[in-house]
Amino acid sequence: MAATRLLLAAALALLVAAGGGADAQLSAGFYSASCPTVQGVVRQAMSQAVMNSSRSGAAILRLFFHDCFVNGCDASLLLDDTPATPGEKSAGANAGGSTFGFDLIDSIKTQVEAACPATVSCADILALAARDAVNLLGGPSWAVPLGRRDATFPNATGAGTDLPGPDSGLDRLVAAFAAKGLTSRDLAALSGAHTVGNARCLSFRTRVYCDDNVSPAFATQQRQICPASGGDDADAPLDATTPDVFDNGYYRSLVSGAGLLHSDQELFSNGPLDSLVRIYSANGDAFFDDFAASMVRLGNVGPLTGTDGEIRLNCRTVNS
Repeated sequence: MAATRLLLAAALALLVAAGGGADAQLSAGFYSASCPTVQGVVRQAMSQAVMNSSRSGAAILRLFFHDCFVNGCDASLLLDDTPATPGEKSAGANAGGSTFGFDLIDSIKTQVEAACPATVSCADILALAARDAVNLLGGPSWAVPLGRRDATFPNATGAGTDLPGPDSGLDRLVAAFAAKGLTSRDLAALSGAHTVGNARCLSFRTRVYCDDNVSPAFATQQRQICPASGGDDADAPLDATTPDVFDNGYYRSLVSGAGLLHSDQELFSNGPLDSLVRIYSANGDAFFDDFAASMVRLGNVGPLTGTDGEIRLNCRTVNS
């Protein structure tokens, strides 16, 4: 096991070093001279947060996904709305409190600024926090490529169009990931992030009342939480078996017809990803290895580097 992890770490390091274009400017050692303590600061803050509530880890992981899928991994999601510029926080799949954890990122940013003023981007803090969230909840770790800079404007329109919704079919999911340069295998692996966290009744009502490929026992259980009408904000764990642990329980649920979201179950619905879901459901190490590699690829989606963007002093607002 240790040898496998070392080989994976080496492979990921080579992947980072071999990246082309803007991605080649990202490096796991980007802050080794300018802010050598940054990873320790982020890790300590995330450790405390996850100890207090496992949902904190799931929230940060979701923020990273939703940020990278709109404009690339540039912390544009963290920008607050202004009278002149609508932000991404209340747009599309982010609306209605679907994304949270912004206060935790603010806290980490404050601590990082105290250690290394005006040095580490909010985008890099989010990438590190997402990695630590996964690992602290029992999942894998990986070397995070760093060197991203922060966006100076959000993309509310993109937040409404680029993020696939909970009722998305497989074709829509594959297309959304392909638009970001990610493969169907990345889709299958990264969807495993739903092994932690919760979803609102509004997101899974159609699944448990209308889908014909749902486990009857599971549907009955979820209907007790989610009425046919009303109660939109009632929530349920995305992985009902081990909701607070990052493991392969999500895939075992899919195999048994107990995916909470329609978009989850689409990965295992007599389609091209069935075989991969079966592999992940039976082999947690295979899932961990693919998830770590896919997170590196996700983190390389459209980063701002060099002189593009800025290093925000406050993750919620652009520098004045």
